[in-house]
Amino acid sequence: MKKFKSWDKALIAIILVLWQVVGMIGVVPSFMLPTPIDVVKALFVDWQLIGKNTLISLYEAFLGMGFALMGSFIAGVLMDRFPSFRKAVFPLCVVSQTIPTIAIAPLLVLWFGFGVTPKVLLVFLTCFFPLLVGLVSGFESADAGILLLYRSMGAGYLRTLWDVKLPYAAESFFAGLRISASYAVVGAVIAEWLGGEGGLGVYMTRVRKGFQFDRMFAVIIVISLLSLVLVKIVDMIRDRVMRWR
Repeated sequence: MKKFKSWDKALIAIILVLWQVVGMIGVVPSFMLPTPIDVVKALFVDWQLIGKNTLISLYEAFLGMGFALMGSFIAGVLMDRFPSFRKAVFPLCVVSQTIPTIAIAPLLVLWFGFGVTPKVLLVFLTCFFPLLVGLVSGFESADAGILLLYRSMGAGYLRTLWDVKLPYAAESFFAGLRISASYAVVGAVIAEWLGGEGGLGVYMTRVRKGFQFDRMFAVIIVISLLSLVLVKIVDMIRDRVMRWR
């Protein structure tokens, strides 16, 4: 395992070196492809403004993901409890995923304005489906013998859900949560591209208009790091909750 980690670091180092060399020898104009050193400089020079916009995007991401967690849990339990409800609603959820996120964002801004609401809604729509699929498939994986035993002992649905189905669904749920965590910040940034008072997407739009591509690359790095940190946090919560792993 350590060998793979060292190979990953070596590959990243090689890519950064090649990127720096390509920029220094002028294969691509520096204003189009700034070197890693230029990107790091831009990050340090504009760190206060980037940090302020990062907090706004994180607020939208956490709020949208929180609503997605609540909504997916309620919908997943209803689908598990009432098969007719699942047959009616789940296909609609699948169809909703065929619509590109970038196509939904302008409509949300048109309907709800340039405030926080359309950003939170877009994050919700982005995170909801992976969480729902993880829960529903996890509930289905519950051992049929144990379910039959609980039913024969007169246990109600809520008791069966708590004792049997939720533990079985934990693994697939956290898998969906990892996907949602990696999408949350990106969803907020996409919504911010269309306008707003702040956020990394608004910042990217402004620096793009000024052809400050070194700052754009700096924001891309920040978004990637935020997504990795969120995924790591989910892994830590999973290991703490699922001690039996």
